Amino acid sequence: MEVLYSLITVLIFTGYLRAQPADSLSSNPLSWKSMIAPASLITGGLLVIDEDEFISRTHILEERKENAAFFNRHIDDYLQYTPAAAVFGLNALGIKGKNSMVEETILLVKSELLMTAIIYTLKQTTNIQRPDSSTYNSFPSGHTAQAFVAATFLHKEYGHKSIWYSIGAYSVASTVACMRVLGNRHWLSDVFVGAGIGILSTELVYATHKHTWSKRKVKLTGLPTYNQGAYGIYLSLAL
Repeated sequence: MEVLYSLITVLIFTGYLRAQPADSLSSNPLSWKSMIAPASLITGGLLVIDEDEFISRTHILEERKENAAFFNRHIDDYLQYTPAAAVFGLNALGIKGKNSMVEETILLVKSELLMTAIIYTLKQTTNIQRPDSSTYNSFPSGHTAQAFVAATFLHKEYGHKSIWYSIGAYSVASTVACMRVLGNRHWLSDVFVGAGIGILSTELVYATHKHTWSKRKVKLTGLPTYNQGAYGIYLSLAL
């Protein structure tokens, strides 16, 4: 499983590369340095998207069948969200990040929406079959993109407090990426590009966010409703 070991090494290295003290939101313009990791991952993924002598898809599939044929875990379905959950957990423990919880929530939602739009569009247009032949939406990996959105979110909010927050976040995200390959759900190219998109989406959101919502009074009102035999909840958001 040399290829998978290489995958782990590259993605963990990405974690160390990203695990630098994050700038404050108010002074966090998009810089070329912040683009190194996502650009490298996306470029690397595109280079191995087709079968060739450098990294053969068939070879990886055969290696997986030989060494990890019985690997079938679903922990990655939950693990992909843990770095983001950690941000709100730390807030609940009184360990504050760079921004208020309202601001953090908005930043995360915007990052998720951007990532989802990119991933969905690519899945629908590329039409690449998964390694297990189940569907034709393999490229890129949504689980990996989600994991790296969450990891970058944690890095942005807590990386300045300790480098271990960032290393832990990206290690979890890298584990998700590796599990997607081991689980025969994605090709190597899928997880590399997914990781790059996840980082890029969060970087773009943090660079363009205006940091004004926390200064507004936000009021959420919920009322039960009943209409033609159907019960529901009416939500009103006042900004």
